[in-house]
Amino acid sequence: MSGASEDDGSKACPPILVLDTNVVLDWLLFRDPRCDGLGAAIASGRLRWIASASMHDELRHVLARGIVSRRAGDPAAVLQGWDRWAALVVPWDRPSLRPLRCSDGDDQMFIDLALQVRASALLSRDRAVLKLARRADAHGLKILTVEAWQRQPSAPAAEQDPRNG
Repeated sequence: MSGASEDDGSKACPPILVLDTNVVLDWLLFRDPRCDGLGAAIASGRLRWIASASMHDELRHVLARGIVSRRAGDPAAVLQGWDRWAALVVPWDRPSLRPLRCSDGDDQMFIDLALQVRASALLSRDRAVLKLARRADAHGLKILTVEAWQRQPSAPAAEQDPRNG
């Protein structure tokens, strides 16, 4: 018999996502309602958000630039959300194994990590990243906006707002 049974203690791994900095800010800082389903799925464990230390550093840098002073939000809460829901991994550093090159070098880390961990999707609003969507499909990676990801039949539906829990 193939597959795990319920009583053997194993359970299926949730789909893996990589989120670029803009998506993290939309979700955790700006509380964009378009990110509610994504946030609820991550908070409930139906999705697994994978990230790297470099991505955390970039987020800290963006928050320190004063983006918060221009719009409502709490940078400490954003970093707490990161610590609570992001699963940190150490990315490889093998440029020869990068089948997709982003025109914006700052965004390459998101693409590389998504390919490395075999993420089901990389969610982004960045044009340079989104331009690679068609080529990424050939590598088994979906590069989508949050809105496009939520329109997919396989996207988990929102259950609750994770910022309240």
